[in-house]
This record gives sequence, structure tokens and C-alpha cells, in this order.
Amino acid sequence: MTDVLTPVLSDIWDAEASWTLQTYREHGGYRALAIANDMAPGDIVNLVKGSNLRGRGGAGFPTGLKWSFLPPPDGGPRYLVVNADESEPGTCKDIPLMMANPHVLVEGVAITSRAIGCDHAFIYLRGEVVQVYRRLLAAVREASDAGLLGDLRVTVHAGAGAYICGEETALLDSLEGRRGQPRLKPPFPAVAGLYARPTVVNNVESIASVPGIVLGGAEWFSGLGTAKSSGHGIFSLSGHVERPGQYEAPMGITLRELLELAGGIRRGHRLKFWTPGGSSTPILTQEHLDVPLDFDSVAAAGSMLGTRALQIFDETVSVVRAVTRWIDFYKHESCGKCTPCREGTYWMQQLMHRLEAGQGTPEDIQTLDDVANNIFGRSFCALGDAATTPVTSGLQHFRDEFEAGCHTPAWELFPPEASALESVTSNPARTPKEVTA
Repeated sequence: MTDVLTPVLSDIWDAEASWTLQTYREHGGYRALAIANDMAPGDIVNLVKGSNLRGRGGAGFPTGLKWSFLPPPDGGPRYLVVNADESEPGTCKDIPLMMANPHVLVEGVAITSRAIGCDHAFIYLRGEVVQVYRRLLAAVREASDAGLLGDLRVTVHAGAGAYICGEETALLDSLEGRRGQPRLKPPFPAVAGLYARPTVVNNVESIASVPGIVLGGAEWFSGLGTAKSSGHGIFSLSGHVERPGQYEAPMGITLRELLELAGGIRRGHRLKFWTPGGSSTPILTQEHLDVPLDFDSVAAAGSMLGTRALQIFDETVSVVRAVTRWIDFYKHESCGKCTPCREGTYWMQQLMHRLEAGQGTPEDIQTLDDVANNIFGRSFCALGDAATTPVTSGLQHFRDEFEAGCHTPAWELFPPEASALESVTSNPARTPKEVTA
């Protein structure tokens, strides 16, 4: 494993005024769009299919295949919607990408719109990130004024801030001015999406990867990563690492290798547990350090790659406390449309708080497991399933800590003051050391 990676999406993040059209074009920006404008739309779709680009928003569905699901043109409008509602706890890859280089997304939008026959595209962004919103607006304006977008209209929409709007059909309802709640499928968005018209919904990173595929070719992209998880991706490392941040690497890199790049676990501590794709993906432990971070390998290890939000926790952290905070989030963000999620997250929250306070019982642990298993697979959308994964994986790997919640508060077993003090006194400049399994 080398300590140097060749950036693609993050290539110009350190350039002066990297977010401007001038800087982007100085580094080859919009050359891919010029090439795509001379290609037939079907050829662009086949190129992305051949690259084996899989959706970077978490589900990992093949992007080109998703585009091909659109019905034949009927003379009516069809839409592209970019899901920039980055809300998964621990996920922070799309916002830095749009902040540092919004034009790579705008170029990807233009190419994708040509491929699917769209003349009005939308970028749905979290409204809290005002500076990113302004940069996207400026980038769209710059590209339009320069004549790069042709007749394509790109609307940047600021959402009101709801985790559920990361679900593609809830996002569409919100974009139409309604309360963000998931729709019953079928019909799928490809058939009846925004304004009941054929719609493609893709993640920011998926669309931003398209210009590179057009420039480099399908073989170049599929030559990166693994056989079934091609290309490169941005991995977000947060928590108890010496150098948290965004690390762009080929798919299939391991956590051990990423930790080497990030300086390792903070000095004097060891890895206890981590999430490969945010809090909605099952917890993994130190024994999974060498699992390749691709869709299939992580699934075989019992988790999901998700959004590649790697939250790293050392031995000073209580699993019960961490799971409780995640359940607080899911209970708060449940849209309330379906009973399993609405009621189940409420009861999981009550049980987790009792266990965190050392006031639980063995029956509480069994009830918690039962409630989680009764939510999973029965909720209207994936939010309910997501809420159960911290609980079920936590019980699987750290049941003893849940049992300790029947007599001892988590803050006594794992004093937060000690963890904070150790964090302050750790040396962020230390040399990387190997993390042993």
C-alpha cells in the first residue's frame, strides 16, 4: 500500500479558487462535455454501462443500467434529479466535493442530461449548507453564461433539512412542494418520478464521476477497484483517527490501508468498532480490518458499504452510548408514515436510554432485539431498516455491554471525561503506525 493516491474527483481541491470556472477549465474542465456533445445519447449510456459505475449514494445500483430503465421518448419532459441531501450520520463526501469543485458536478449533470434526453435538471441540496448552495448557484450561472449548457436548464433547490428526503421518492415529493415522505413503489421514478414524468435520481458523486469516464473511457474506470465494484470513491474517515478527512481511493481498499494514510488510531489506543458506511450500516470490529471496501466484500462480512462513511471508535467509547445516540437520530427523523418505523424507533429509544442509564433488565434486551427484528423488512422505506442495524449489530458483537446496562450506567463504565482528556493529549503529528488485528 502506497501513501500516495492519484486523485480524480479531488484533483483540484487544493488549487487556488478551485470552485471557479476559470480554474476548472485550466485543469481540463468541460472537455468531457465537448466529447459527449458529439456522441449519440445511447452511446453515452453504453459507455457508463461499460464502466460498471455503481451508484455512490449507498445502494450501489449500476448507474448506466438505471439510465436505461427510462421508457422511450414520448414527446413529454423527462428529468434528472441529483440527490445532494447528504444526511447520513458520518457522511461528509458530497458537501466537500460541491464546495471545492462544483463544476465537475455541473459538467456531469450536462453529460447525463444529454444521455437521457433531459432539458431540465435539478440538484436537491440540504438548505443548511448555505455556502455550498451559493457556490452551486454561481457554478451553474458561470457555465450557463459561458454557453456550456446550451438549452439545458439546471435548478439548484435548497431543501428544508430532513433525513427522509435522502430517500429518492421522498426527495421528489419535497421537490414538488409536498411533505417529504416516501412513495409506494412501483411505479418507480424511471417511469413516474418528478411531476409523474420519467426521472433519473442519482447521487452527487455518481454524476460527478461521469466526466472522468467520458475522458478516460470505460476500460480505464473499470480497471480501477474490483471486478464488481469498479472505479474510485471518496472515503470519509471520522472519529478516533489522527488525520480525519476525505480520502479518495480505488474501491476495494481496506480499512487497514486507509488508517495507514490517516495516521492510524490516536496514540495509545486501539480500534474497537467502526461503521463502513455511516450509522445505517451494521457495526464491524477489529477483525474486519482487512475486508476490501467494495459492495460485495462488505456485504459478505455482514455489513453494507453504504456511503463509505467510516466512523472509527476506540476502546474508550461505549457501544451502548453510541447506539443510543444513533437511535435518537432515527427516532427524530422518522417521517411517521408507517407504523413499524414510527412506533418501533420510539420504543427502541426508550429501551436504549434505560440501558445507557444502567436501569435496564434482561427482558429489555430481549424486547429491544424483538422490536428491531419486527421493524426490519416491514417499514415503508429503508429508514426503518437503517434504524435497526446499530441495535442488531451492537448486540451481535458487544452483547456484554448491553447486559452491563442492567446494572451500571455507560458513563461509569466509559467515562467521557477520560476520553476527552486523552483526545486532547494525543499527538496529531505522530508518525503512522501499523494497526494490528
